[in-house]
Amino acid sequence: MVRNFIIGLLAVAVVATGIWGFQEREEKQVLKVTAENNYQRAFHELAFHIDQIEDQLGATLAMNSRRQLTPALADVWRIVSLAQENIGQLPLSSVELGKTEEFLFKLGRFSYRTSIRDLEKEPLTDNEYETLQKLYEYSKDIREEVRYSQAMMMANGDQWIDIDEELAASHEPLDNMVVTNLEVMNKSIESYSETDWGAGLAAIDDINGELKNALDGEPITEEEAERIAREYLQVGEQATVNVSETGNGLAYPAYTIVIDDPDHETNYYMDVSVNGGEPIWFLQDRQINEQSISLNEAVEIANEYLEENGKENMQLVDSRQYDSIALLEFVHLEDNVRVYNDLISLEVALDDGDILGYEAKAYIINHKERDIPEPEITSDEARERLNPRLEIMEDHIAVIKNDLGEEVLCYEFLGVIDNDTYRIFINAEDGEEEKVDRLNTSEPVYDFTDNGEEA
Repeated sequence: MVRNFIIGLLAVAVVATGIWGFQEREEKQVLKVTAENNYQRAFHELAFHIDQIEDQLGATLAMNSRRQLTPALADVWRIVSLAQENIGQLPLSSVELGKTEEFLFKLGRFSYRTSIRDLEKEPLTDNEYETLQKLYEYSKDIREEVRYSQAMMMANGDQWIDIDEELAASHEPLDNMVVTNLEVMNKSIESYSETDWGAGLAAIDDINGELKNALDGEPITEEEAERIAREYLQVGEQATVNVSETGNGLAYPAYTIVIDDPDHETNYYMDVSVNGGEPIWFLQDRQINEQSISLNEAVEIANEYLEENGKENMQLVDSRQYDSIALLEFVHLEDNVRVYNDLISLEVALDDGDILGYEAKAYIINHKERDIPEPEITSDEARERLNPRLEIMEDHIAVIKNDLGEEVLCYEFLGVIDNDTYRIFINAEDGEEEKVDRLNTSEPVYDFTDNGEEA
């Protein structure tokens, strides 16, 4: 009797163990399939975005009007950001792609800085057109390499999950055609480094290195990064979140996060630093519907968002509207002094007030406690240094970086000459003119009827 009972228990245990083992294998298989699907999605999106970059750069070469060229270059910047995210989502942490990421970074900054310039008053120079031509040719080379790798994977039935496991297990260079092809592509991009990117880009070349030095907090886990992303993007537990570490081509260690947004049938893309868990930037790529909120309402929404996320004492210094998107810039306010180095940029959708974009690299790098000195000259003395044609609308005291990268205290004057608005900084110590910015006005919103005529 007892013997039969023990045999029965053992039989039940064997069956239970078998069921448990089967379930474990099933769960692991599901996780592998999910990971592979995410990798494949990221790679196919990368190929698609590289195609878009080439197409858009090619289109800019034929454009001759600011109305077309400005949004086209802004679109290049947006697509480059998405391509950078796609690379970060691939299991290539052991593959050297530093030159590829550097090239995309510089391409993004070149297109962004050119797009926000008044191209009617400062049209593209011959050198810049030559740079665009080179970038177009380079983008074709990159597109061909990515598409070749994609075709190779499909033909051979290769899986990213297998490549990831091989990379993790091997201490020698991996004999894999896909990895080899991507490394060849990265090496070929080294020749692009001699491209003339134009004035002003040298100062931002090492922004990622500065960011790495600024991010000195304790490392966080993937689970903590997911929690931070959910809180920052205000998404509930029902939203799907995928977290992965960026490749080692990026100067600072970060988690790349993709968050499902079922309300808009799209995704958020986000970087959160490993050290300190600081959200660095995020972007949502979706179609914006008809405007239903004003630019002023968008500013209020952005202000509340920054306060809720611990970015207090921020003041709006620039606001523009492109179609149904508000582009807003905030700087830190310290003892009633505007600190322009502590800058955060936000994009707000004017259809429903969602925060579409967030970029805080400058804030993370520069934000600190400061001992701001007293001005050596008065505001009236600084006004005497201004162009007499300038009609002054308002003035402030501010901290900016000069051409040597040093923080200097200035009087800031906003004024108008003819129909143009300018922001002028006069050094509060010696009265020298430190910087002059022409402020962009809001882009007109064009409303066309079905037959193509403006309403």
